[in-house]
Amino acid sequence: MEQRLYDTASMLPETNLDFSELQEKPRKKRRTWKRAVSVAACLVLLMGMGFGIFAYAAEQREYNAAVAFFEENGLSTEGLSRSDIKAVYKDITTRSFTYSKTAEVIADSISANRIGGFEILQETPTPEDVARLWDYSAGSFQDDHFRQEGIRYRYYSENKEDPELGFDVHDKSFFEKYDGDTLLWSVCITEYWVEGYSVVSDGVIAYGQTDRWSTEQEYYACMTKIDPEGNVIWQRKLDNGFHGEYIAEIIENKDGSYAVFSRGDLKCLCLSQYTAGGNRTVFKQAEVGNYWIQNAARLGDGYIVQLGSYMTNEHAKIVKVDYEGNITESFSYDGEDAYYYITDMIEFGDRIYLSAYCVPKLEDESDHAGGRYEIAGILKQINWRISNEELTPIVRDHYTAMLLVCDPNVGTPQEFYSVEGSLGDTLSVNDEGLLSWDVSSITDSHFSLAANAYTIDIACYVFRYTFDCTGTLVSQEKTDETMGYWR
Repeated sequence: MEQRLYDTASMLPETNLDFSELQEKPRKKRRTWKRAVSVAACLVLLMGMGFGIFAYAAEQREYNAAVAFFEENGLSTEGLSRSDIKAVYKDITTRSFTYSKTAEVIADSISANRIGGFEILQETPTPEDVARLWDYSAGSFQDDHFRQEGIRYRYYSENKEDPELGFDVHDKSFFEKYDGDTLLWSVCITEYWVEGYSVVSDGVIAYGQTDRWSTEQEYYACMTKIDPEGNVIWQRKLDNGFHGEYIAEIIENKDGSYAVFSRGDLKCLCLSQYTAGGNRTVFKQAEVGNYWIQNAARLGDGYIVQLGSYMTNEHAKIVKVDYEGNITESFSYDGEDAYYYITDMIEFGDRIYLSAYCVPKLEDESDHAGGRYEIAGILKQINWRISNEELTPIVRDHYTAMLLVCDPNVGTPQEFYSVEGSLGDTLSVNDEGLLSWDVSSITDSHFSLAANAYTIDIACYVFRYTFDCTGTLVSQEKTDETMGYWR
């Protein structure tokens, strides 16, 4: 496969290519970001672009080229003379950056940071895909019926009736390891509800919280280290003085220790460091307000953490946290014309990759269907009698998967990949040392007003894209794995 179709954000003339023969190659796109950046950051961004040098003998042709360059890069000519425009154009394209007005032009004109990107062309689901999907799911969109390959983990809980309370409480949780559909082992945990897990180099750490059957009762975060054969190595309860605490993410450090991110009393971001043997060495809390913790990833000697708020529809707020738990910087990703939802993040090849998806913003943002920002645009187009066949193309048009490639020092995206009609999902490093990005291609959907937990039920096939350490797309495949989503 060809490494790249275009150099990101290149100013060189584009070659004539037949896109009908490039279904496996990305198509160049541009996207505008709201995040303001400093003059220095803008200079670094522009200096990294592949600007071409256009030599014109005639002054008029040089001026026309300069104006075209300004227009293409969103640079403003306001207040500039004809000679200023040519001088700034020459200053940037020759990478001199010595002309006095160049920095001013960049600072004034790039209030929205524009980055180059690629669209990955993906085949449209066929009726046969829908039929096979329903064969996999046995006619049901329930999560247990979706198909996954290779090693995977599953957890579930059982309740029991409490005669004194008069309702069911937690009895036991099961944490299981599978190879495809084959159960390898199962661990029973009675001390707490299992709510998530993190895979580490020598096993897996399951985590959750103690039963919360009364508002007067304190509940604690807990975690259990399990080796690859299903043996429990150690179990810990986090008692950090909160009325309630839960674990959001556990990250394995380079030395084999663990960074545990938790949320205390629905307002504090907490970081605990644990040795490989389960002994705590560091604890720090920082009050961040009513933000939940969705993702975290290593970043050099520290971390980046994604915070979110359903109240304000924020799903792309990022904070940098050092090893000791201090918040050192924060920034957000927000498009002028779209909402962004980050689903996973990873450090790879000295850069940060964010898996995400975006949906269009409504002209009137107050018209968000009772807080359902993500699907408000869909609900405005449909009625309650709509069929799956009519609904699915509307849902596909609404969603775009995004892979943002970011500078770890300033958090600014350098480029992106997009896949229309899909949701960005998990990021991982495969056995070959390549970055693997799973994208869920929306294949079928169902609208329901009867369900309490969702309005739109989505079923997807998983496409897997791999990238080398330079961020170049090197392979893609449509897997037989399926995923379900509820909105």
